[in-house]
Amino acid sequence: MSKSAQPTPSKGDELKDDDVEAIDRLQSTYQDLRNELAKVIVGQDAVIEQLAISLFARGHSLLMGVPGLAKTLLVSSLAETMSLSFSRIQFTPDLMPMDITGTEILQDDGTGKRSFEFSQGPVFANIVLADEINRAPAKTQAAMLEAMQERRVTIAGTSHKLEPPFFVLATQNPIEQEGTYPLPEAQLDRFMFMIGVTYPSRDEEIAIAKTTTGGDMPNLEPILDGDQVIAFQGLVRRMPVPDHIFQFAVDLVRRTRPESEDAPEWIKPLVGWGAGPRAVQYLILGARARAALTGSYMVRQEDIVAVAEPVLRHRVIKTFTAESEGVTARRVISRLIDELSAEM
Repeated sequence: MSKSAQPTPSKGDELKDDDVEAIDRLQSTYQDLRNELAKVIVGQDAVIEQLAISLFARGHSLLMGVPGLAKTLLVSSLAETMSLSFSRIQFTPDLMPMDITGTEILQDDGTGKRSFEFSQGPVFANIVLADEINRAPAKTQAAMLEAMQERRVTIAGTSHKLEPPFFVLATQNPIEQEGTYPLPEAQLDRFMFMIGVTYPSRDEEIAIAKTTTGGDMPNLEPILDGDQVIAFQGLVRRMPVPDHIFQFAVDLVRRTRPESEDAPEWIKPLVGWGAGPRAVQYLILGARARAALTGSYMVRQEDIVAVAEPVLRHRVIKTFTAESEGVTARRVISRLIDELSAEM
C-alpha cells in the first residue's frame, strides 16, 4: 500500500510534522546501518531487520540457530554501529545470579573504615548477549529475565537501574540438549521475538569464505548514539495504527488458542496452547517499528504479517500430534494469516 493510499488513522492519532521528518530520518539511518553492517555480515537480511525492529520497539529477542552462524559477531557489530556498550555473558551450568547482576564488595576507604560498594555485573550494558541461555540453571535464568522485565536489579535491598537503551539478545542451540535447562514457556513469553538464524545460501557462503579468510575485518563507523536510539524508540510508540489493524492483530492471536470459539477446527488437534495478550502487544509494537523503519507514516497489514512469525512461533505450543506429523509453528502461523487475510 502506498503512503498516499493508506487508511485514515483514528482521530487524535495523526503524526505531527516533526514526527514525519523523524520517520524519514529513521528510514535513512536504518539504511545506513544496514550498509555499515554489510561490511562484516554477509546476508542475514531478515535477521538484521528483526533485530532492528525489536531494538526500536524496546523488546528483547531470542536467537535460535546452530553454532557458527555469526550470531555473536552480528550482535557486537550492531552495538558498534550504534555507539552502544556491549556485554557478552556466556551461560554455563555453574553461572550464579551474582555473576550476571553484580554483587556488594567490602572496600577499605583508606582511613581504616570499611563499607560495602556495589560492583556492577555484565548486565549493565546497552546491548547484552546472553549466549546459550539454556545452559544456566533456573535461578540464574530468572535473574536475567527479571533484569529484562524490570530493567533494574536489586542487590541487598537496593535497586540499581539499567540505563536505557537496554536490549537483551539471548541465544539457544537447538541441536545440543545434553546438560541444558530449557526455558519454560512462561519465560519464553518475555521475549518479543524468537528469531531463526538459518544457514547462508551458496553464494553467501562463498562471500563469507572470501571476506573472513583474508586480512583484518574492517572497522565499523557509528551511525547512532544512545540518545538517538531512545528518541527513535519514542517515535515508534507514536506511529498511527488504524482500527482494522488492531482488529487483525487480535483476531490472529485469538485464532491460535484451540479452546477459543474463534479458532478454526483444524488447529485444535495441532496446538495445545495459544498466544496470550502479550502477543497482541508485541504484534502492534513490532508493526509500528517496521512501518517506521520502512518509511511508512502509518502501520499497514503487511507490517503485522511481517512480524507475526517471530512474535508467535514461541507462543504457539504444539501438541504431540503436530510433532509426530512434522507440523511446524511457522506452518500453523502462515495458514492462520492466509485464512484471516482472505476474510478481511
